[in-house]
Amino acid sequence: MGLRREARELALQMLYALDSNSSVMLRETLQTFREEQGEINSRVREFAEGLVHGVQSQRETIDEAIRARSKNWALSRMPRVDLNVMRIAAYELMFRADIPKKVTINEAIEIVRRYGDKESPAFVNGILDEIEACAKTEESSEEP
Repeated sequence: MGLRREARELALQMLYALDSNSSVMLRETLQTFREEQGEINSRVREFAEGLVHGVQSQRETIDEAIRARSKNWALSRMPRVDLNVMRIAAYELMFRADIPKKVTINEAIEIVRRYGDKESPAFVNGILDEIEACAKTEESSEEP
């Protein structure tokens, strides 16, 4: 498994933990993971924490992008794994131009295939494809 895949899976665990216990702050969650996952490569930890910080700082925008593309599905009804995988990928698609969009989507599908249920890959892929298309449109309209 590549370093970034490992980091994305760690970020998924962190975001899931934050969702599961809303009384725990981000700083406490990151500290707990640092203590429990001491043997993790520092580059993996840095990338994972960067994703978590990014998702949390842009969560309102990310959740709105997911909500707008998920027909008949409220975020509160989505499986937590699917939702948090989409949050990570949406953050990368919308705010990380340094990561190829196809890589982001493929990674999200592989992770949700591992941790989600049998319908998760198709569901996540559909929503992320729409977010990617929107991100491409916005990028091309910003070019001179």
